[in-house]
Amino acid sequence: MWHLHQYPLCPFSRKVRLLLGEKGVPYSLVRENPWEQRDEFLHMNPAGRTPVMRDPERNITLVDSVAISEYIDETVATNPMITGTAQYRAETRRLVAWFDEQFYGDVTQPLLHERMKKRLIDRQPPESKILREAMKLANGHLDYIDYLIDHRAWLSGAVMSMADLAAAAQISVADYLGGIDWTGHEQTKAWYAMFKSRPSFRPLLSERMEVITPPKHYEQVDF
Repeated sequence: MWHLHQYPLCPFSRKVRLLLGEKGVPYSLVRENPWEQRDEFLHMNPAGRTPVMRDPERNITLVDSVAISEYIDETVATNPMITGTAQYRAETRRLVAWFDEQFYGDVTQPLLHERMKKRLIDRQPPESKILREAMKLANGHLDYIDYLIDHRAWLSGAVMSMADLAAAAQISVADYLGGIDWTGHEQTKAWYAMFKSRPSFRPLLSERMEVITPPKHYEQVDF
């Protein structure tokens, strides 16, 4: 069985977990706080970042959410998440990069730093200016998702893809940390509510990061 090294609010680990759930791949969770920089973890991933996925029986170690996701998608035929024409696959990968890099940098990363890292590790209060800017940028990203959903059945086209998983993973962490204002984003809200109801997503919504409580609507499918 695969062992996934992660912590509850790692958006990249959540993306991998959603993929594993959609494909029906069994795995176990190993709690890893990357900020602790454990020697054993650095031996698996010198970059010191989650997720890392390991199969000790086959002596396979996979590092980086993109590499892990593409490995799983290529080796498990069920519910392919990067599929279709070359152009369709390119669009899926573009959007995965958008959410992994742009959304994360604008929204998820500052929220994690201000509302998780500062509280758990630095014992400092968050800076309200940074939080306001992250929430402002989140609103712009939701506008973009609204636009995509207005023109497509799913984010990258006609079927669910890795782009949807990447987006849902980032949004779920930002929403947990109170960084999403859903007002005026009915398209994205309906799309995300659909994700909340999927069996692959339910375990994520029930997990909690110590001393950090999500908003009341976080776990509700009909929010």
